[in-house]
Order: sequence, then C-alpha cells, then structure tokens
Amino acid sequence: MYKRKKTRISSLLINGLLVTFFLLFLTGISFSADETPQILITSIGQSPDARMINVLISRYQIETAYEQLATPEMVKDYKIVIAVVGGSSKGLGAAGIDKEQELSRSKALIKEVKELEVSLLVMHIGGEARRGALSDAFLDVVIPYADHLIIVESGNMDGYFNKMSEEHKIPLQSVEKIVDCGELVKEYIEKNLD
Repeated sequence: MYKRKKTRISSLLINGLLVTFFLLFLTGISFSADETPQILITSIGQSPDARMINVLISRYQIETAYEQLATPEMVKDYKIVIAVVGGSSKGLGAAGIDKEQELSRSKALIKEVKELEVSLLVMHIGGEARRGALSDAFLDVVIPYADHLIIVESGNMDGYFNKMSEEHKIPLQSVEKIVDCGELVKEYIEKNLD
C-alpha cells in the first residue's frame, strides 16, 4: 500500500513538472542569463519600415524588442535604440494618433535616450516614397540626436541626409536596397554593445 502511494505521488510530481515545462515552452519563457534584449526598435512616424528592420535584423540572430509606439519609460531597459523614421498617414491613423501626438512622443523618447546616454541609431529606409513634409517633420526632430545614420540612398536625392550628417557631425551610411542595411546594423550593434 505504501509503495503504491509513493509511486502515485512520484507520478503526479513528474506529470506536474512535464506540464509546467510544456507551458513554459508555449509561453516562450526563457531561463537564460540574458533574458532581456539590449536593443529596442521603434517607429518614428508610424510607417511599417520599423517592422521590416526588425525582421531583417532577426535574420542575424540578434535579439531585439520591437515596440511600434515605444514610450520614454521603456528606454531605461536598453543599450541601443533603433529609431526607424518614416511618416505614414495610414500608420498614424491605425495607431489612433495624429502627427502632433507622434512628434510629441518622438521628442519625449529622444530626450530620454539622450538623458540616459543610450546609443541612438536612426534609419530611413523608405527611399524617395517616404520623403516629403510628413516624414521630414519627424526626421528634423530625430536626426540631430542620432549617433549614427543608415539610409537607403534613393531617399537622399536632395542631399538632405548629407546636409544633416555634416551639420550635426553624425556618421552616415547609405545603401542601395533595404536588404543591404542588415550588415550595417549588425556592425553598429557589435560596436556599441558592451
């Protein structure tokens, strides 16, 4: 009787552990020492470009956190913020905000990045299609605080990024296609993570 009871308890414990590990697996909870990514990717202007960069970077097995509407309170948890700039009226509408609200969020976010001395990589990958009054308003707010710029060259037909890079003494790298950004972002991350 005692042996049967002991076996039943052991069986229940083993089943309980299996269920627990299965649930942890399904929820994605990790036991690694470095659970939190050190890199935050966010959109400035609410275009889908930030999501594209997040997917591109994942190909390099670089762990990032992606927040379309990152808040200043989130910055303290990261060593690098990648701000992908591109204005989109549809994106702003889908987020339930307008241009002025997004500019306000962007300014507060960048202020926190600079106060905490978090590295800021600014990207513009939308080319000529993501230039114009809406996108340029966001670019004008963010670029002066960038530590580095990576752009798709078709967005620089007017020399805007060269001018901003020279004026604010920000290193500028230009690529022909979005896919070419991946290696540059990887290099930047490797140089700027402790």
